[in-house]
Amino acid sequence: MIILWIVLGVIGVPLLALGLYFLKAIVQGAIEGWRGADDGSEEDADQPYELPAAAAALGMKPPEEQNGDSAAPVPAVLTSAVAAAKSGDWQPAADLLEATATARDWENRSFHSSWLADAAADDDTWLLAWESARPDDPGAALVRARSTVALAGKIRGSKQAKYTTAEQFQGFRRVMEQSREHHARAISVGVEGDPVPYVGLISTALGLGDPHIEMERIWKELTDRDPHHYEAHYMALQYWCAKWRGSEKLARDFAAEAAAKAPAGSLMTVFPLIAHFEHDESDTTDADRTPEMRALVDAVLADVAAADPDHPRLAEVRHLLAYYLCLQDRDEAAVEQFRLVDGYVDALPWRYRGDPAGEFCRMRDLSLGNVGGGGDEGVSG
Repeated sequence: MIILWIVLGVIGVPLLALGLYFLKAIVQGAIEGWRGADDGSEEDADQPYELPAAAAALGMKPPEEQNGDSAAPVPAVLTSAVAAAKSGDWQPAADLLEATATARDWENRSFHSSWLADAAADDDTWLLAWESARPDDPGAALVRARSTVALAGKIRGSKQAKYTTAEQFQGFRRVMEQSREHHARAISVGVEGDPVPYVGLISTALGLGDPHIEMERIWKELTDRDPHHYEAHYMALQYWCAKWRGSEKLARDFAAEAAAKAPAGSLMTVFPLIAHFEHDESDTTDADRTPEMRALVDAVLADVAAADPDHPRLAEVRHLLAYYLCLQDRDEAAVEQFRLVDGYVDALPWRYRGDPAGEFCRMRDLSLGNVGGGGDEGVSG
């Protein structure tokens, strides 16, 4: 397959990968107007989509009903907190983050704070009220820090560099510099052992082009607190990719080490797959069907089976797993993963496509057809 390389910077301007919420915007800008071979043939695009009977029988949805804003249903407690914040009430957000701190649930603290930060980047009236009422609240400081990253992304915009003004780039850098200060404060008033402010610092390091020695410092602080944190590893892998601050070797080595050291159920085994995905420029699926790649997919299958069903990143892993199972003609297993995530498409690999919902449904329907004895024998580039 052809993996879209996201080349957004210009000479002297940082490349941008600033958090899961901002990465989505950057990807959308980079693929604006692009439709690759993975989107199906032009002839197919001219035909109205018809949901296969096998998909309908499993309760699966057509492209127009796929949610492009998340990888899975967002927990009701989080959607309620975000809605309350947008209406001016910060208390549910404060309660939500306080609960994650009490439980030392760093995965959900990371997940929840990123959604709240995105809301604050649009309108921080509620966050200002929270900060005024509780000046040293760790949750408020965390949301403020992460919201500056999201705000920088909104100022820069999601279009390619040639369509972005000097003022946008200057504004982006100014706010990103502020994010470093806000993250330092979030650390100073933070909950003991909380790794999440350091996750945000990775975004800052990426956006401002910090050297490897600074990334390594951040990484030590973070992994001393939580050695197998999902979003931290995702963002760090982006840093080490060739398209950002590293190289293919650095990215693959980082991912392999993360997977090798992690306990079952941590979902760390997905990172070698992501490293492969980020650097695969081939126009066929041969590289995805090697014994080594099948072994990587098998490891992720086992990891997913051992994971907490409520892990906030589990669906993201299932999306990529479904994709590679389909590429490897392991269609029964692919259909099961597609079934579990159907209705949501904000995840790799779909978010790198010009038509995420359409590509998701194309590959899902292909595996369904193969399982039913119809359809193509495999996936072409």
